[in-house]
Amino acid sequence: MRRLARSSNSSALLVHSFRDANRTDIAATSVGGPAHPVAVGTPGGTPGATPGVEQQDPFTTMANNKHVSLANRCGESKSPYVRSHLDNPTAWQLWTPETLQLAKRTNRLLFVSIGYSACHWCHVMAHESFDDPRIAQLLNENFIPIKIDREERPDIDRQYMDFLQATSGGGGWPLNVFVTPELEPVFGGTYWPGPKSERAQMGGSFEQILLKVSQMWKDQEQKVRESGRQIATQLKEFAQEGTLGGRADGRTSEGEDGLELDLLDEAYQHYKGKFDSKFGGFGGAPKFPTPVHLKALLRFGAHNQTVKDIVGDDEIEHARHMAVKTLECMAKGGIKDQIGHGFARYSVTRDWSLPHFEKMLYDNAQLLPVYLDAYLLTKSDLMLEMVHDVATYLTTKPMQSDLGGINASEDADSAPTAKAEHKREGAFYVWSMAEFEEILTGDELNICSKYWNVQPEGNVDRRFDHQGELVGKNTLCACCEVAELVKELSIPAEDVKKNIDSGRTKLLQYRDANRPRPTLDDKIVTAWNGLAIGGLARSSAALSSVASEQSQNYLEAALKAVKCMKQNLYDEQSSTLRRVYREGPGETPGFADDYAFLISGLIDLYEATFDSQWLEFADRLQQTQNKLFWDDAKFGFFSTPANQPDILARTKDAMDNAEPSTNGISAQNLFRLGSLFNDEKYEKMAKRTVKAFEVEIGQHPGLFSGMMSSVVCEKLGMKGLMIVGDGDIAQAALKKVSENVKPNHTVLRVGGGATSDWLRGRNGLLKDLDGSRQMVQLCEDGACKLLELKDVQGLFG
Repeated sequence: MRRLARSSNSSALLVHSFRDANRTDIAATSVGGPAHPVAVGTPGGTPGATPGVEQQDPFTTMANNKHVSLANRCGESKSPYVRSHLDNPTAWQLWTPETLQLAKRTNRLLFVSIGYSACHWCHVMAHESFDDPRIAQLLNENFIPIKIDREERPDIDRQYMDFLQATSGGGGWPLNVFVTPELEPVFGGTYWPGPKSERAQMGGSFEQILLKVSQMWKDQEQKVRESGRQIATQLKEFAQEGTLGGRADGRTSEGEDGLELDLLDEAYQHYKGKFDSKFGGFGGAPKFPTPVHLKALLRFGAHNQTVKDIVGDDEIEHARHMAVKTLECMAKGGIKDQIGHGFARYSVTRDWSLPHFEKMLYDNAQLLPVYLDAYLLTKSDLMLEMVHDVATYLTTKPMQSDLGGINASEDADSAPTAKAEHKREGAFYVWSMAEFEEILTGDELNICSKYWNVQPEGNVDRRFDHQGELVGKNTLCACCEVAELVKELSIPAEDVKKNIDSGRTKLLQYRDANRPRPTLDDKIVTAWNGLAIGGLARSSAALSSVASEQSQNYLEAALKAVKCMKQNLYDEQSSTLRRVYREGPGETPGFADDYAFLISGLIDLYEATFDSQWLEFADRLQQTQNKLFWDDAKFGFFSTPANQPDILARTKDAMDNAEPSTNGISAQNLFRLGSLFNDEKYEKMAKRTVKAFEVEIGQHPGLFSGMMSSVVCEKLGMKGLMIVGDGDIAQAALKKVSENVKPNHTVLRVGGGATSDWLRGRNGLLKDLDGSRQMVQLCEDGACKLLELKDVQGLFG
């Protein structure tokens, strides 16, 4: 992956100036939570953010057009994150056409600050800087300050994160960028310390930055503008790279061989080289769950014999080991809420012990089906426990909304007690030994303190406690096995388990009764709900025979979420989606990932219910996605619709990050729908989507895990299983498909209580099929064969 040349004037005018002034590279000053790696040239965009409510014009211009009196407009936003800055003396504006025009009219740089509700360092910077009168004065008098919720406008966030990644090699949130009135970035960073912060004494304080940038704009405006233009040009050029499928015009002949399956082995080798054999995960700290990559590693062995021969039996076994080891370590670590439910965003430490405590829907929604795959492949009790744990988190308060959709996130910070004036990071989740002694009995205390590694002085390494908020506190990690406690304490295993369970119950009751819960971001994000719908639907089908009551709950939650999407975020007449719902549908149209992730969830929901109304909905959304985002010249899907006025480049997302790539999910959707509908057009688009990224995938296969199944599909095709009627063979097939991991398979149901009228009309091969006659048929490699009971028993073996 290329980066903008930091030594060139086009990328580093301000950076070099700051180095000269402060003798420190403040572009790399980033204490806040790191971003997942973002490739240069993967931004997106949508025009005109949420407009404010009608009110008096906040812009009161003075005689000199460069001077303007600004009023804080955060109250006009529906975003909880933006609204949390309502009382800042900083006169925040919203990202609207009016604000962007104001920057041009006054010839001011924009100061664009992007974050999200659950972000700890966003709150730190707000308290240290945006609440500070001096900082507010500098911002209000010299810039047009704009506050953006990255979850509402991921296009703007991605655009400027690409710039920061390209010029500094790092990124995170809060993301702060100085931008010309033409929206070209000239300097940026993440967290910068406020005037009263101890870190400000080390140089590179936010006040120094504001003074230097404003002075350079006054003294060297043309140089700054030229720097911004060159940066924007380079970002646009990079945005066009890697999506040409090996041909200058992006058009690849349908007869060309394309990518080879050897790429799967290369992807495996990539992760083998990064695997942490001691603690699981990949690389050192900070450590992210990376569910899209864990999914690929788990599924190598679930492909057909051709793939197994290429990757190798030992490699497939080790790939599964890497994924399972990681999932086990996460389940036992501090990143997992050991008292309640769900997983935090990532771990600050290599051993998963100290999380950044925010809980995000998109993380948990992805981890659910990964833990499900791990359970189905290993039958591990721990993996099954985690499936129920994450599913429970998604289907209960506070995450499940009254509308039926699933809320976006819970904050990292909270008040330690109801009377406390200030919030602290992780206050809801950490414990002191004194609290354990107060809440638990003697036996519970002895066992639980050992089991979760609770120390009298706390177990958080001071090096990682930047704010000093975790002194004397313990994060809970299941640091030993029950068998070890049995041996150490010489008591029966049943007593150990009983005391751990009773201790957990008491701690949970105490926490719920005495600690204010972290702030909930109750936005309903379409894309993330799509991820959750798919995971819940699959979990429901897979666990129906081992946990029927929970299975039904998960299915009902998935159905509620879909109905919420249809009623509140979907326009029936135009077949289009909105990005978010909060206090009404947001104004921002859906992005390509909103369509792709929801379509994927709907296909999973169909295969859990065999109600073809969900395929009908998916088909309508796919047609809209094709219309709005498909690149007919070079193939693949853009992240944003055409003709967006507030983005630098219209680009495509194919590399997996914290969320799976849009094109990776889209290719799979098209292969699946093509198989279910017998639609050659969809299959052709799927193949072309893979071909559009041949160059990038070929160079870095380990970064494109979401595309790996589609690479296999492009070479070997899909397998379609059709189950018709009812009887022993049909029921055996249904059980097999629900309780196994089956990449690149689709399951189609006719008769036997399935709702298939619409599907019969969409797939002409089904029109005259007798749904009362039992039949199980497998189609692959252009041929179909009827299966007997013994054949069904051997499926997915």
